[in-house]
Amino acid sequence: MKERIQELKAVARRGPRADKADGETAVLAKIAEMPEPDRAMAKRLHAIIKASTPALSARPWYGMPAYAKNGKVVCFFQSAQKFKTRYATFGFSDAANLDEGAVWPTAFALKELTAAEEAKIGALVKRAVS
Repeated sequence: MKERIQELKAVARRGPRADKADGETAVLAKIAEMPEPDRAMAKRLHAIIKASTPALSARPWYGMPAYAKNGKVVCFFQSAQKFKTRYATFGFSDAANLDEGAVWPTAFALKELTAAEEAKIGALVKRAVS
């Protein structure tokens, strides 16, 4: 929560000068702070998300890399090390357009990224912003 408060204060200080570059810089800084292997996964996810959905803008969210459309966070990456869990998490918020029937997943555990997982994530992110 402390990180979220700092994020909100930073946005308030920048005011109308805030732009996509500020969020991108902050997200890349958060990724750089992560220990391996989370850093490598976060870098790869960042590249996948930026390539598959340029409409999303990067911004930190509760100290995690997140990607938003029209100011609303659509998806985020949660480091395993930060929360002392055995796997990292790639998740979607309620702003994501992933509704499928009465039940659908909103978060995925990540141990590693292979080409198959990268393709699945790219497709999910595209669908989430459609």
